[in-house]
Amino acid sequence: MIHHLRYIFTSLVLSSFIFTGTLSASHPDDNYDTIPRIGLPDGYVEDSPMMRMLDSLVNVKYFKDYYFTTDTAFLNTYKFPFDEVPSYHDTVYKARIDSLDSITPIHLEYNKDVKRFIDIYAVKKRDLTSRVLGLAEVYFPLFEEQFDIEGIPLELKYLAIVESALIPTANSRASAKGLWQFMYGTGKMYGLKVSSFVDDRFDPYKSTIAAAEHMKDLYDIYGDWLLVMAAYNSGAGNVNKAIRRAGHVKNYWAIQPFLPRETRGYVPAFIAVMYVMNYAAAHNIYPTHPGILYNGIDTVMVRDLLSFDQISEMLGVPMDDIEFLNPAYKEGIFPAIEGKQYVLRLPSEYIGDFVNNEQALYNYKTRKGIEKDKLMAQVKKARERQYHVVRSGENLGRIARRYRCSVSDLKRWNGMRRTTIYPGQRLIVYSSGSRGSTTQPIKITGNETVHKVKKGETLGLIAQSFGCSVSDLKRWNNLGGSTIYVNQQLYVKDPSVSAKTEKNTGTESGGYIWHTIKSGETLWDIAQKYNGVTVNQIKQLNNIKNERKLKPGQKIKISRAS
Repeated sequence: MIHHLRYIFTSLVLSSFIFTGTLSASHPDDNYDTIPRIGLPDGYVEDSPMMRMLDSLVNVKYFKDYYFTTDTAFLNTYKFPFDEVPSYHDTVYKARIDSLDSITPIHLEYNKDVKRFIDIYAVKKRDLTSRVLGLAEVYFPLFEEQFDIEGIPLELKYLAIVESALIPTANSRASAKGLWQFMYGTGKMYGLKVSSFVDDRFDPYKSTIAAAEHMKDLYDIYGDWLLVMAAYNSGAGNVNKAIRRAGHVKNYWAIQPFLPRETRGYVPAFIAVMYVMNYAAAHNIYPTHPGILYNGIDTVMVRDLLSFDQISEMLGVPMDDIEFLNPAYKEGIFPAIEGKQYVLRLPSEYIGDFVNNEQALYNYKTRKGIEKDKLMAQVKKARERQYHVVRSGENLGRIARRYRCSVSDLKRWNGMRRTTIYPGQRLIVYSSGSRGSTTQPIKITGNETVHKVKKGETLGLIAQSFGCSVSDLKRWNNLGGSTIYVNQQLYVKDPSVSAKTEKNTGTESGGYIWHTIKSGETLWDIAQKYNGVTVNQIKQLNNIKNERKLKPGQKIKISRAS
């Protein structure tokens, strides 16, 4: 029987060129195969022993011909001591890579950059390489099958190790996702769909098909697999610019100095990975068993709304297994509505129970109370992501106010570390109340919102979320200090409305009112809050010569007469 996953990935940092990610799994007792099934519905059909035997016979040939072991006594053909970390002369590395080069259409060569990455995978990150050797038994058969269909070199399967360390839920700082690290736009070009519930970029099968098609298209352009890898990593535009700067030479090593820094190490990392994966035993590195092999996974079609909890509780499938095999379903829900079906992947020993009890499974109420009606309500309530195209003069603060979210929400949704945006840029946005928003209003009365303070919130965070200042919050709620408490109700006014209404009651002096600049505000934003006020008028009244020198918290004069 195939046991479920028994290992954990933590902080897998390879280098500045290699994805950093984590994968968590529980550590069950050795005899633990399934979770207890409580309150099963009447009529639950156990799979028959005869059918289980037939299923097991299907795999006999596979496991007989293909022997995977983690037994170091068998794999340690070099007779290394347990803790020895072998190293070799450059001539040995070169000879081994030349041997690999002779059996692949991908031109491989050994140099100092490749040696640096061999040191990373074979010495500094030996534990990672051990785990990747095990995960290869889950994913490489899939990669090879799809690459064979598209007619691309099977050795490109090693590229996924450089991209994601074979972590199916990998998510980069630039929001590239999945085993093959697809950006949203590129994934969409190859049919990978993204919704509130499903992200095909995390689907090992769909993303592998997309990666194979993408690499084939790039080869049609460049006719060289090393250039294909460079373009896969940095984009064809960067490769084309590097080719021009190198004198129109279509050779990776010739254009390497002109590529983005990350891509300069991308191909050397690939060559190093291919070397280490083929000569792991020579470096005293052996696979960690992944807990399940490719042939131990089977699929069924989900025809109705279904949650991970229903599958786990009714069929006894460990939740870690469901999540690991189905990473594309972001909320743990198969939103199979309106006749659309989704693929569910399970350890093969549970497939019979699913087929025998499929209809009862859709109607099964979990211990958490999750049932079809509640799931349906959740699906209808969730809002699909939207896309905002940045216009000239806009900033994150203004966009956040429009969608009633915070600047930090926008940065998190779009994988941004800074607030810099440019016209024409597409930003992922969710309306207030949708997933991911950290601050949500609970009641709206006219131009006021009543916000209920949540654990961990401060006046600064709330002010940022609603596009106002801390001083505004204090004034609106008669607060003498900055102390607030959980469940406290705070009144928040629409900044654009309150700015206009408070001109006659706010901080005034003579013919003008003082305005406190908020984070992300521009003079154009401020002018829009006051009827008849222009940017030039604000500049003249405040003797502003360089708008960029304005700082949050700074007070400026706004003409009352306008």
